[in-house]
Amino acid sequence: MTTTVSTPATAKAARKHLGLAILALAMGGFAIGTTEFAMMGLLKEIEEGLGISTPEAGNLISAYALGVVIGAPLFAAFGAKLPRKHLALGLMLFLSLANLTSFIAPDYGFMLLSRFASGLPHGAFFGVAAVIAAGLVAPTKRGWAISMVMAGLTVSNVIGVPLATWVGQTFGWRLLFVIVGAIGLLTVAMVWKFVPFEAAHPEASIRRELGALKRLQVWLALLIGIIGFGGFFAVYTYIAHTMTSVAGIPENLIPAVVALYGLGMVVGNIFGGRLADKSVMGTIYWVMPGIAVALVVYAIAAHWAWAAFIMAFVVGGVGSMLTPALQTRLLDAAPGAASLASSLNHSALNIANALGAFLGGTVIAWGWGYVAPALVGAVLAVLGLGVALVSGLLERKKPLSS
Repeated sequence: MTTTVSTPATAKAARKHLGLAILALAMGGFAIGTTEFAMMGLLKEIEEGLGISTPEAGNLISAYALGVVIGAPLFAAFGAKLPRKHLALGLMLFLSLANLTSFIAPDYGFMLLSRFASGLPHGAFFGVAAVIAAGLVAPTKRGWAISMVMAGLTVSNVIGVPLATWVGQTFGWRLLFVIVGAIGLLTVAMVWKFVPFEAAHPEASIRRELGALKRLQVWLALLIGIIGFGGFFAVYTYIAHTMTSVAGIPENLIPAVVALYGLGMVVGNIFGGRLADKSVMGTIYWVMPGIAVALVVYAIAAHWAWAAFIMAFVVGGVGSMLTPALQTRLLDAAPGAASLASSLNHSALNIANALGAFLGGTVIAWGWGYVAPALVGAVLAVLGLGVALVSGLLERKKPLSS
């Protein structure tokens, strides 16, 4: 890494607490995933609690996503001169406090603002956490380290989101934010204790971080995520409608479907990290068409309940295999501005979320049915592969290190 100063003492501390350091960073991802996705399962309770309509409740989710898109580059750039450990601590403390303000929000307007604030540290935390994790291991294990940090987000879909949803439905939806705030504070304590300190590079600056935006390969990597990942979110957004209306699965089994999808994400993320360590671009080249095929099969299999269950796991797994490779690609594409480039990946994924949901909703509105978003997603995956191939061809002419 080029933006931190390592010392023998730092390297020794990293080896001693490597597992706990990565667990601490993953815990932050667990908190973020819980606050982002549990909102979707509690929308009805939030509507009733705040006296708002369903579209207004949906705006709370959009406000969070907007915070992610805006906050990722801002926090990463303005935190460039800070030691990365301190930046991670500050971001997680900000997330905890923002969620606690959601707990006390007296009305819709205040809640909208607090959800926007809660999204601000999301991308920047994952960005700096990925850079820290990659710096703790040998270059040949960066993909694994990054996937372990991202595992916090995927595991939250299996454990944190269902648990927070159940607590919110049973004891009050505002408790979601208390749970996330508590997890965030626990993360602060763990990062303080186990993540080794590295002084910021003396040349670190906002200008240096923003230099990443001048690199074409950074923009191509982001575009791969925006386009290629759109199909993943198109399916996830409308998975409940597809399972109940097409597969005929009872509504009370939807949590099991979502858990299977989340379990697939956990497995895919870990496997994708291993693949990225072997070949970053090779992983992207293989995973993108894999996503396209999986989504086409999902559209067919959704007509039978047993097959729909299986494909929920498969789609979650294949889609999540892409994340570690994209994160590593951005580190390679912007070695002097790793924090900003890595953070922008999460802005890109949230744009993909919005794109997938919009295009999926559009084809449903056209009367194409609830399996249509998966077919749209397959097309997006093929387009994402096209962008990846262009990126690879340009790299042959001008290597990233030049």
